[in-house]
Amino acid sequence: MGDILRVDLGSGGHSYAQVASEPLIVFFEGVFTADLSVEEIPALPVAFTLGVSRHAVTSGLWPVIASRPLTPESAREPFFFKQDVINGRLFLYHSTFADQSFERPASLAECEGLERAAVWEPGHVVDRLRDHAAGRPNRWVEALKIDTSRLTSPSRP
Repeated sequence: MGDILRVDLGSGGHSYAQVASEPLIVFFEGVFTADLSVEEIPALPVAFTLGVSRHAVTSGLWPVIASRPLTPESAREPFFFKQDVINGRLFLYHSTFADQSFERPASLAECEGLERAAVWEPGHVVDRLRDHAAGRPNRWVEALKIDTSRLTSPSRP
């Protein structure tokens, strides 16, 4: 926890991220061509937090360049949503629901704006960081959105 990662985006640009708690990684705003000091990185605005396949770090694809304490914002565990593939029902996913297999039924309103509970592959994250920096939609984010056509009955909170 706290390891700072350098994420190569290609074309001479890179971004930064910080390991929160496995598998969660906090990704920071910005694409850089010059290296920032490790003291500056944790203070960058957070772009998003995702579950990421551990080989992004263990393989050295995203090298650890330092370790620093997480800021309160980065340390805060986000809520995620899940959608049942059979009946379309929605659930909130978070450690506060550990006694309920980490999830509880949720309404569409509670899930809107949340990330889907998923473990991202590094290449998909790089695509997302590039798209985020360019202000364009990302195909992986679009594919993981709530499928409102599958909501057959209102989910209960």
